[in-house]
Amino acid sequence: MRSAGVRFLIVGVLALLMFIPLFFVGAVIDGRADYSRQAIREVGQEWGGAQLISGPVLIVPVEGPTTRLESREVTDPESGRVTSESYEVSEIRRKAPIFVLPVEFDLALDTQSTIRKRGIFQVPVFAAQADMRFGFDLDAVPQYAETGERILWAQSYLRLNLSENRALRGSAELRADADDIPLEPVSGGTRVGGITARLGDPRLRESYVMTLGLNGAESLMAAPVGRTSRIKITSDWPHPSFFGAFLPDGSQISDTGFEATWTIPHLARPLPQIAREDFDSTARNNTAFGVRFFQPNDFYQKAYRAARYGILFIAFTFLTVLLIENRTGKPAHPVQYILIGLAQSIFVLLMVAYAEQIGFGLAYALSSGATVALLVMFGALGLKLGKRTAVLAVMLVLLYGVLYLILRSADYALLAGATLAFLALAGTMYLTRNEDWYGPPREPGRGLFGRRRNREEDEELPDQQ
Repeated sequence: MRSAGVRFLIVGVLALLMFIPLFFVGAVIDGRADYSRQAIREVGQEWGGAQLISGPVLIVPVEGPTTRLESREVTDPESGRVTSESYEVSEIRRKAPIFVLPVEFDLALDTQSTIRKRGIFQVPVFAAQADMRFGFDLDAVPQYAETGERILWAQSYLRLNLSENRALRGSAELRADADDIPLEPVSGGTRVGGITARLGDPRLRESYVMTLGLNGAESLMAAPVGRTSRIKITSDWPHPSFFGAFLPDGSQISDTGFEATWTIPHLARPLPQIAREDFDSTARNNTAFGVRFFQPNDFYQKAYRAARYGILFIAFTFLTVLLIENRTGKPAHPVQYILIGLAQSIFVLLMVAYAEQIGFGLAYALSSGATVALLVMFGALGLKLGKRTAVLAVMLVLLYGVLYLILRSADYALLAGATLAFLALAGTMYLTRNEDWYGPPREPGRGLFGRRRNREEDEELPDQQ
């Protein structure tokens, strides 16, 4: 019989070869995950998509004198020669407007989430109600007009930018003091959506209240455009993921939803209160924050983790079988090890296939139960382990129990996996403490992994005296 050391090395090589089926299993999972993400994107875009609110901003038009050069042909009366000369033309034209941000900006976003389905996939979407209160300080605006320019106060208008106008649903109202002001969509093929409102002379108004209803999916964000911005988001979604330029000052999260608040002073954002340049892109790209409607630890993430840890668990199973059959004197054949590894690789595919239909918990129970039953039956009937089959069964139950805990908790997956690997190595070192790794010379009539040679092969062996 070959030495224990050689057999350990061969089984180790077989375990490494199991990276091949696990690679293809991972590719299948990746394809299914891409299909799922595509369905989520499509449903989300149809419902309204990720929403980002930036504004409101008061835009005050300005006109003033401009000078431009024109040329004309001049004919010399004596020589008849035609020349070109330039002259200046002055005219009154529109110039860069003045952009004014609110002094106080209070925004309350209240969302109600629902689940939409596309085939077998579920997509969380939300309907939001946005309530805004704001006002403007216009005393310093005349300082931004250059000499000769005239501020067109009566043509001032308000603008609020959104990610998608088609997400707007329900009410959309703007009240300035006691007056209702009609809203219109931003037109002209702009990069982002939005709404505008003609205000007339804003110096005659003090406070504004705007209410919007909008749909969305994936995330909801806002930009802190006020000199002091107070933003509050409440939702019935129990798994928020806060992100962006600012994290909330405080939040309450429970199984029934969450509530988060932000208070952002003007010194914390790189936006001028009054300017002759539109800083909306800066507000959206550098200061926006909000919440993602996160689906925690979905079964594709669990399947990725199972595939990554798959080689570790296959190696543990190989090691258990090797230690058990080493005591029986009936070594398993390399093909039998490969069959065991393939069964554990297919377990991941079973888990994903069933999870798409019945959820992760029940799918894991069914696929792991079927895999354990198959391997125990193979140990009893194929490997002829006898009473030691119970050892294999206990090990497999513990192994898949630990794997379940690893998949359920992303935060403790590395801790559990590393601890399990250390305990397995320590157990192997203890059980093989008296092993003769070089082993006795191979017996005549025995081949690789204890296979008995046939008579023709025995005749080819040299005499061992």
